[in-house]
Amino acid sequence: MTKMIVGLGNPGEKYAHTKHNIGFEVLDVMADKLGISFSRDKTFIADTASTFINGEKILLVKPVTFMNESGKSVKPLLAYNGLDTENLTVVYDDLDMAVGKLRLREKGSAGGHNGMKSLFSHLGTQDFKRLKVGIGRPKHGMSVINHVLARFDKADSELAEIGILRAADALAYFIETDDFNKTGNQFNG
Repeated sequence: MTKMIVGLGNPGEKYAHTKHNIGFEVLDVMADKLGISFSRDKTFIADTASTFINGEKILLVKPVTFMNESGKSVKPLLAYNGLDTENLTVVYDDLDMAVGKLRLREKGSAGGHNGMKSLFSHLGTQDFKRLKVGIGRPKHGMSVINHVLARFDKADSELAEIGILRAADALAYFIETDDFNKTGNQFNG
């Protein structure tokens, strides 16, 4: 069995550490924990890293297609690895949750998230595991676009960091237990 864990974000220094890149950041922490590093896979338009844990392949994927085209990278990678959506977990930002809060779900809507809309479109389903990390709502009349493409302010930065570390812990727990519901019971909130 293989677990493919996809973190959503935008490539390039311009977007590093922005709210919309929280999926990338969670996977960076996971890669550090696992002692592996990402390399660019030009065929699949993604940065990938993999290892084996208890005989199971763990594949970490950061699509570099830009957020709105994430499905362009994920669908062919699933096919190439002989996987279907039951092997997929997607980590991404959610502005309807408080900064740093986590929510694990097995299905649901895109909630306006363009990366998720792209995945739904390319995969033809909404039924796959997801780990959402809260980034909070825009403040002071800021537009959603400007909010998600901004870095966390000083007040929220620590909460975001805690959320990123907890999300990586949740993924590690899921890999260890192979029980997504139990992981959700342990880490939701």
